[in-house]
Order: sequence, then C-alpha cells, then structure tokens
Amino acid sequence: MRALVIIPTYNELENVRPLTKEVFAAVDQAIADGRLSGVEFQCLVVDDNSPDGTGAAVQDIQKTASFGSRLNLLSRPGKQGLGKAYIAGFRWGLERKFDALVEMDADFSHRPVDLVKLLEALKAGADFAVGSRYVEGGGTKNWGLGRKIISRGGSLYSRTILGHPLNDWTGGFNAWTAKVLEGIGLDRVKSEGYSFQIELKYKSLEAGFKGIEVPIFFEDRRVGQSKMSARIVFEAFGRVWGMRFG
Repeated sequence: MRALVIIPTYNELENVRPLTKEVFAAVDQAIADGRLSGVEFQCLVVDDNSPDGTGAAVQDIQKTASFGSRLNLLSRPGKQGLGKAYIAGFRWGLERKFDALVEMDADFSHRPVDLVKLLEALKAGADFAVGSRYVEGGGTKNWGLGRKIISRGGSLYSRTILGHPLNDWTGGFNAWTAKVLEGIGLDRVKSEGYSFQIELKYKSLEAGFKGIEVPIFFEDRRVGQSKMSARIVFEAFGRVWGMRFG
C-alpha cells in the first residue's frame, strides 16, 4: 500500500519541522515492527504561500532530513481555504497512484501515533477511516465548554439531518482509499472549512463505501493561533441542509 499524509499549512513555521519529524518517526517505526508492513509512506505539505516562511522551511527539511526524499511540497499562490488545499493534495496523490490518502492538521492537534491507527484501518480493509473523538478510547484535551458543545452538537446535528450513524462528523483527521476519493468525484465537493469534512463523509457513505471510526485523542494546538471561527462553524451548519436536500 502506498500511503500519503497531506498536511495543509498557513503560517506553521514553528510546527512544520518537529511535526514532519514525528510523523515519519511514528510511521517508520510501525513499518519496522510489522504493524504497517509493506506500506510505502510519503508526506505532502500543501502550503498557501505562508508569509512566515513555512514553504522555505519545508524545502530546507527536504535537503537536510533523513526522510527528506519522502517529503513533498505543493506550493499554492495564496490562501484559498482548507477544502481547496485538501482537494489539491488529493489530486496530487491520486495522479501519483497513492492507494491511501490521509488528512492531518499541522499544529499537533492530530497525534502522529494516531496516524498509524488510521493507516492500519485501511490496511485491514476499510474504505475510509474517521479519526473519532466520540467513540470509546477517543477524547479531547484543553477544550473549553463552548468548543465542546459546538463540536459535539455539530456532529449530533449532522448525524440527525444526514441520517448516517457516524459519531464524529466534524473532525479533520481522516484516511481515505483512492477508490473512495475517485468514486465520490472530487469536482463535485462544494464545501469549504468545517463543512468540508462533513461533506466528504456524507458523500462516501451515500456512495455505499464502508468506513470505520478509529478512536483518536485531540489536543489543542501547541503553538500559533487557531484558524477556526464562529462564522465558519455556523456556515457549516447551514451547508448540511444543502448536502441532504441539494
């Protein structure tokens, strides 16, 4: 299985070097100990012309790190949104015949050790794997009450309207097989931001693909500022109705 983790970045200079190091260390160890035997692994950073020099840092890592030859950079001319960044990354990976493509945040809120669990789920035969905070073994850390209500409420809201028994609709740590991404038609994905994750899951389930929820532990970012806003969240809640009846 050829696997690619896609990490969108915008002003993640402080995170990109330690994160890529930990990602490769975790996956390479799992390959060595047999948990991911036979997996060929690479990483793609999709950078939106970060003014803090994130893209240049990735280029330096490519030249100096032991894993540099497996670290790729896709540079875009400016900030165009998370959904478009992932679509660009998916297309890049599909063109290069990767079998498994994983979404992952750049801020350490998604743990590299949980990346291994998502890849294991695909290797075991799942069409897609959702990194879930809301199944047994999953959870969050350093979240305020308001954020917990919005996240859990958003998933319950989406589950009720969209009609599929998925516990974590809004999370962005997910792994997809190439056949799922090709089957749902990336050109038909309309959402951005928060609702992008909901739409990918809904289209996959509606197309008959079988997913699994893998417990993950979500911790708030180590450094930098969150790019989430109330506008993005409420815009996503409105988009859910368009998915169901559009």
